Amino acid sequence: MTLDAFDRRILLALQRDAALPTTQLASRLGLSQPATWRRIRKLQQAGILVGRQICLNAEKVGFGVTVFLGVKLATKGRVSLEDFERAIGAIPEVQTVDHVLGLYDYRLRVVARDLADFERVLRRRIMTLPGVGDVEANVLLSEERRPGPI
Repeated sequence: MTLDAFDRRILLALQRDAALPTTQLASRLGLSQPATWRRIRKLQQAGILVGRQICLNAEKVGFGVTVFLGVKLATKGRVSLEDFERAIGAIPEVQTVDHVLGLYDYRLRVVARDLADFERVLRRRIMTLPGVGDVEANVLLSEERRPGPI
């Protein structure tokens, strides 16, 4: 599917506010509501627009610390990766799991109430998972969210 200027503006607007009503979006674009809805549906069917999410402010719901954790597995292989991925999925404090190339095998985004809570999650839940070798923690100081390129 080739994206035109309207498609790109739709994607940019929805990245900024996924809850934006179609009528408001149409008004901003200078299109009718049905035409805007059809374009959104086409973007969804093409797999370009995948779902709509609401992002919570973790700090306001009691999770004041965010840590990016690099995890290197002690053993490699498909079974090790699958075992780790299955086990990490059971830890609610782990918000994202990215399988990456480089020094570490995985990059995790972990939220915790405070540093003591993060230490508990790290020691009792993450470090006990199958195959976990080295870890490196980077505490988030501030964050600026930006829409992705389109």
